[in-house]
Amino acid sequence: MNLAFIPSPSTGVIELGPIPLRGYAFCIIIGVFVAVWFGNKRWVARGGKAGTVADVAVWAVPFGLVGGRLYHVITDYQLYFSDGENWVDAFKIWEGGLGIWGAIAFGAVGAWIACRRRGIPLPAWADALAPGIAIAQAIGRWGNWFNQELYGKPTDLPWALEISEGPNRVAGTYHPTFLYESLWCIGVALLVIWADRRFKLGHGRAFALYVAGYCAGRGWIEYMRVDEAHHILGLRLNVWTAIIVFVLAVVYIVISAKIRPGREEIVEPDRDAAPAKGSDTDGPDEDDAAKADADEQDAGAKKDPLSKDEPGKGPTAESAEAAGAAGAAEKS
Repeated sequence: MNLAFIPSPSTGVIELGPIPLRGYAFCIIIGVFVAVWFGNKRWVARGGKAGTVADVAVWAVPFGLVGGRLYHVITDYQLYFSDGENWVDAFKIWEGGLGIWGAIAFGAVGAWIACRRRGIPLPAWADALAPGIAIAQAIGRWGNWFNQELYGKPTDLPWALEISEGPNRVAGTYHPTFLYESLWCIGVALLVIWADRRFKLGHGRAFALYVAGYCAGRGWIEYMRVDEAHHILGLRLNVWTAIIVFVLAVVYIVISAKIRPGREEIVEPDRDAAPAKGSDTDGPDEDDAAKADADEQDAGAKKDPLSKDEPGKGPTAESAEAAGAAGAAEKS
């Protein structure tokens, strides 16, 4: 008999009067706000403007939600399109079911669009947001706790997760894989923060490190889960995805470090700043006119080095006196 375990909530919905507050959605929303807040602090520290991270997130988050849901529905289509299932449930995102792989991929597309509109480099923005995304995932995984889903194999460890009887689940105590992944994501966030400060990661390498670190943990955590999933060569589909994405992230870090070492000096151009004086966008100013006059005078002086006359003017007193003396000498 297991006397110590982590209890699961009896319901995933908290009724606030007429408004139902779903634990899964609440965790996702809190995670997004934390990621944007922390990403903004890192972006400003890199020389960017406050608010830019939020502006880009307005595009990235909806794209990410759509991509995450699509990945889940496509890879677990039998939950929605097999006999006896209602395909309308595929749109009930609040009931759980977001694939991180699709969320990151589609979210990157939305971020790319927003970054192009603002004229900022996507890799630099991704680097600033990377640890915040990991923290958001750590918070979001608690949504699985509210829904009593994505747990691991049966266990009697003191930190086992108690699961109650319900649709597609058997009462018992299981490995709390949601907790394992949550703690792993916090560790990944700390790793990225440390590495970024230590090695001055740039050009998307901090984001790639987050991806590689997350995939390394997701591989063994996914292997512990007992929920239904597609298998390829004896491994769950998400395990293969984690392996492939991990390799791609590591390759990117190595190649990027050779091609573009260091980090970006300017992450966000100051489009509101006035053009520098004397730039191509300015007309001629007084300094330019004075310089032109000086150059013209120098050019005139070089044409007749023996003459002390000023260019473009009549003879000076010294030249007139010299001419008079020459005339007197001829008469004598």
